[in-house]
Amino acid sequence: MIQFNNIRRILSHGRKAVEDYGMIAEGDRIAVGLSGGKDSIALLCMLYNMRLFYPKRYELCAVTVDMGFGIDFEPLIKFCAELEIEYKIIPTQLAKLIFETRKESNPCSLCSRMRRGILHDAVVAMNCNKIALGHHFDDAVETFMLNLFNEGRIGAFSPVTYLSRKNITMIRPLIYVREKEIRYFINRNPPLPLIKNPCPEDENTERENMKVMLDKLERENKGLKHRIFGAMQKANVDGFGMMDNSN
Repeated sequence: MIQFNNIRRILSHGRKAVEDYGMIAEGDRIAVGLSGGKDSIALLCMLYNMRLFYPKRYELCAVTVDMGFGIDFEPLIKFCAELEIEYKIIPTQLAKLIFETRKESNPCSLCSRMRRGILHDAVVAMNCNKIALGHHFDDAVETFMLNLFNEGRIGAFSPVTYLSRKNITMIRPLIYVREKEIRYFINRNPPLPLIKNPCPEDENTERENMKVMLDKLERENKGLKHRIFGAMQKANVDGFGMMDNSN
């Protein structure tokens, strides 16, 4: 069992989220959606180390949807082999379809939908009943604010979502983890197999603009993001209200 440096804070927040929202049950087989970015790498490391002490036993594997950008996934293959975690790469031509064939004016929306469908099918084929995604605390706040600003509605992604068509459950164990905590962990555990996102839209999205705006507001109003997140929990926005574990 590999021990990672400076993972205690992520483990603490991760376990609390898992318990607050009932994310893991005895005997679960969980697939981590592994993009190779810092968030999915941190999630894999957290769930890997949490198996040492978590009272409910679960299996862990990982899956990557290859968009067709020509990325070398060998570092991820070697990393998962070191962790003794089953790893699958699903080849696609999504990049060519979206950016060359269809030349989408809003590629992020279509890309997200298509990747999700492919990922869900892969998870079912791997005989998993749950899929874990690397969305963190800051992602949740940004999504809430994007929906409010752009669509005039109160909403975010859910910490736990049951997908009835596939009979799998989507979980997000990093929702209490700040992005800066993930960066801290990654920077103190070299050389983790990080893969840079080659998508041409990566630095030019509404989400990136919202991130910049919220970071500025946070500097001017310390604790703003925590207050927004707390409001989401109190209002139980899309399942953010915590489970009652008193029984």
